[in-house]
Amino acid sequence: MPIYMAQIGEEYLVKKIGGLEETKRHLKNLGFVPGAQVSVVAVMNGNLIVQIKDARVGISREQAGKIII
Repeated sequence: MPIYMAQIGEEYLVKKIGGLEETKRHLKNLGFVPGAQVSVVAVMNGNLIVQIKDARVGISREQAGKIII
């Protein structure tokens, strides 16, 4: 399921990153790689704040749709 469907505060593993090569590279640079542990911290106006590794990252709902957990 895409990460925007995740429960806030629950931990998940990234299974796959979809989208164009540019999008995949951008998300990979943010730390979204298969096997990475992530959790959704908050949802604001459809955008997500996601905890990945030791950082919190803001991503759009469109980007969140490319991250499969």
